[in-house]
Amino acid sequence: MADDPEPQQRSSADAAKTAAFAAVEDRLRAILAPLRSKLVATRDRPGDLALEIPGLEGKPWGYVAGIRRGKRYVSYHLMSVYANPEVAESMSLELRRRMQGKSCFNFTHVDEPLFAELARITQDGLEPHLVHAREVDAARSQGRSR
Repeated sequence: MADDPEPQQRSSADAAKTAAFAAVEDRLRAILAPLRSKLVATRDRPGDLALEIPGLEGKPWGYVAGIRRGKRYVSYHLMSVYANPEVAESMSLELRRRMQGKSCFNFTHVDEPLFAELARITQDGLEPHLVHAREVDAARSQGRSR
């Protein structure tokens, strides 16, 4: 009986997918790199990155952005898209097609035009998101002190 070529094909396909996902993750990390001076990495390991606002770590409104590598795609989470409708309205149709839910974008390969747009909205949305998150935190803290 001849050797079955399918496991070898599957193995090379898995290796190609792993390499593509690593490239996507590297590129998405590069998009987030300029934000790291203003944020705290609460998770930072291969396949998993979470950036939060200092002092608001662990609070839902403190989460800013992150990356998660899954089995079928690499996800990029950007809360400013959810928190600020103007950010979402400024996105191209092509980038919106990558959305899963209200603040998550899924990628299987590097797409430089979309990543350039993602970098722009990430940068543009950071300061308004920081202000909004601090306002939410202040309002919630004030509500607890009553």
